Amino acid sequence: LELLEAYRRRFVDIANGDLPRPPFMTVMRDVATKPGECGEHAVTKLQDFIDDDILFPYCALPEVVKYVKCFTGPNVLACHTMLINKPPGVGATGRHPLHQDLLYFPFRPTDTIVCAWTAMERVHRDNGCLVVIPGSHKGQLLPHGYPAWKEGVNKVYFGVSGLSDADYERRVHLVMEPGDTVFFHPLLVHGSGENRTTGFRKAISCHYTSADCQFIDVAGTLQEELAKEIDEMFFRRTGCRLPPQEYHMLWRFKSRLVAGVKPWDD
Repeated sequence: LELLEAYRRRFVDIANGDLPRPPFMTVMRDVATKPGECGEHAVTKLQDFIDDDILFPYCALPEVVKYVKCFTGPNVLACHTMLINKPPGVGATGRHPLHQDLLYFPFRPTDTIVCAWTAMERVHRDNGCLVVIPGSHKGQLLPHGYPAWKEGVNKVYFGVSGLSDADYERRVHLVMEPGDTVFFHPLLVHGSGENRTTGFRKAISCHYTSADCQFIDVAGTLQEELAKEIDEMFFRRTGCRLPPQEYHMLWRFKSRLVAGVKPWDD
C-alpha cells in the first residue's frame, strides 16, 4: 500500500504541474474537461511512464513479473504503461467502451501479450470498475470504432462494433481492493463504467510482451484506422509522422526491457 500511495502522489504532482512530466509521457484529459484545466480532477491518464523513476518500477515488481513470465517467457518487455484516473463529476464521458487491447499493438504472437492491472483504491461498480466478457479472449480481433455516445468519446477510445444483447448479458464486473491485480489477455473484451461517486478511482497498469516478439505491418488491417489516430497524436507531440507500415517503430521506442534479454537494438 505504501507503493500505491507513492504512485498516487506522483500522479497528483504531475497533474498539478508541480513536477515536470518525463519527456515521452502523455498527460491525458477527459473530453469534457475545460481547456487549460489541470489537476487531479482534470487529468485522467498518465501514459507511457517508462522514463519515470517512481512509476516504472511497478512494471518490474517481482510479485507481478513472476506471473507475467507465464505468458511472455523469460524475456519480458514492458510495452504500454498507464496510470488511469476516473475523477468524480466527469460523467458519462469517463466510460471506456468495451474493447480489445490487441487493436493497439503491432506485435505478435498474441498469446505472449498480457496486461497487469492493479487497483490503487477500492474499485467497484459505482466508481467504474473493470467489466469483462469471460471467454472472449478465445476469439479473434473484432472490428472497432468510436461508439455513438451523445456525451462524447475520449480520443482513441475505440469500442468493439456490433456486440449483441447476449454479449452484454455475459459481462462480469471486477470488484477489487487496493493492491488487487488482475492479469488478462489482449483479446479479452473489457471496458469500464463512469465514476458516480464523490471520490477518485485510480489504477496502474502495464502491458507486457515477449522481447522475442515479431512486429507487424498494420496497413490494410483492422488496426490501421487506430494507428493513424495514434500517429496523429505522436505528430502533434513531436512533429514527426510514421506511415502505417512503420507504426511499429513507435512501439519499439516506448518499450523497455523488464527481465531477460532483448534480441533487437533500440
